[in-house]
Amino acid sequence: MSRINTNVNSLLAQRILGQQNKSLNQSLERLSTGFRINRGADDPAGLIASENLRSEKASITAAIGNAERADQVVNIAEGGLQEINALLLEVQGLVGASANDAGLSKEEKEANQLQVDSILQTIDRIASATSFQGTKLLNGTFDFTTSAQATTVDAFQINAAKLETGDHRDVQVLVTNSAQHGAIFLSTDGALSLDDVATSRLTLEIGGALGSREFDFASGQTAAQIATDINSFKSVTGVSATTGGTGVQLTSTEFGEDNFVSVEVEAAAGLVGATGLYFSSATDEATVSTVVANQTLFTAALTQGSIRDDGQDVGAVINGINAITDGKDVRVVSDFLDVALELSDTGATTIGAISALTITGGGAKFNLGPNVDIQSQVSIGISNVAARNLGSFTNGFLDDLGSSKTANMVDGSLEDAQKIVNDSITQVSSLRGRLGAFQKNIVGATIRSLGVALENTSAAESSIRDTDFATETAQLTRSQILVNAATNVLAISNSQPQSVLSLLG
Repeated sequence: MSRINTNVNSLLAQRILGQQNKSLNQSLERLSTGFRINRGADDPAGLIASENLRSEKASITAAIGNAERADQVVNIAEGGLQEINALLLEVQGLVGASANDAGLSKEEKEANQLQVDSILQTIDRIASATSFQGTKLLNGTFDFTTSAQATTVDAFQINAAKLETGDHRDVQVLVTNSAQHGAIFLSTDGALSLDDVATSRLTLEIGGALGSREFDFASGQTAAQIATDINSFKSVTGVSATTGGTGVQLTSTEFGEDNFVSVEVEAAAGLVGATGLYFSSATDEATVSTVVANQTLFTAALTQGSIRDDGQDVGAVINGINAITDGKDVRVVSDFLDVALELSDTGATTIGAISALTITGGGAKFNLGPNVDIQSQVSIGISNVAARNLGSFTNGFLDDLGSSKTANMVDGSLEDAQKIVNDSITQVSSLRGRLGAFQKNIVGATIRSLGVALENTSAAESSIRDTDFATETAQLTRSQILVNAATNVLAISNSQPQSVLSLLG
């Protein structure tokens, strides 16, 4: 080579050295930061993928935090409910003790009443004081708000409902099968007519869902007298009696297939000449006269043995989903709606559509998914557990056990008091069970599944973005060697033009 103005070999060596320096700098940057991708130029597609995965990681981490916070909120609510449950058990003992009327003085009953009053006040205080960061948990703050409750609905409980912001949800009930009592018609053709007024007896064992009782009826007893005798034990048998037509209609006190009426002839002395005596099984909720007109006759009482008629649960569809039914109670459980309704007698026995109620808002709402949408949200209702709200529409409420109220310990109805306390314990236990199921099966499962998702997403993001140190250290060593080699080559290239000086002598 005899030209010195342009050293092509030097330019080549400089270009290669620049490339090797760039590769060396890139390896040093990746090893020092721990990331394979530090800027978009390193891997444009990989950068997009890794940033999307980072976004998912942030959302999943927030969802895990939300779930853990929900668990803490439920823990605090559960603590308050646990104490209320213990107080209700104490009231249950006081009611039972106060029922021992002959063994207690008036002063002891009044002392029991003082304890009940203080317990009621404590329950109200717990309901109003249990809070999380100042938000009350048991005073109805997180209960669902409703409007337009139908007159055919006696009571309802909204356990969960998902609503869009500012939206509402209508609860529509379609009754497909009417609820029925168990019913048997006992015809006496007016007054019971037997062979001998003095010696003839008709002995029947009448049973229902609560128990059975044996009754002796004599010749000449009217249908009204027979009904009165049976009704005096309806709290024992679960069977009530009404008169009509030519006899007595025996009906289970409650609706549903778990309720029934059974009649068995235990003894029939002197019934040979009995007239107009037979049983019929009522197959629907018709009036007595209709039952008599359409009755299916069985053999005479002498050879009848026993007859039984079961009630029927209401059949219903709620918002397009087949409802779980029990007597007049209907419930639907789905991801978007969990509601239980107690239909009135009219509502449960009339086939057709019912606009039960409208849910307008409320509930404790938690976002337990990585996305902020209705699918990731979970709402649970926490009702007001003050004494005035514990109990039932049918039997009364817990504050009825207060002094001078209808179910007080001194001169009130202790049977009603026990029913109210039982309903209250069931209500609190049911709420605790729902919260426990929410905590275990929703929050717990969500935390575990999100933890797995976070692990897998992090692994995917790491495989794209993080530096593989084994590979990168090998690349660093290679780059170092090549830089040294290129530097030496550049030095040689730069010295080559000096050989032209020999031509100049």
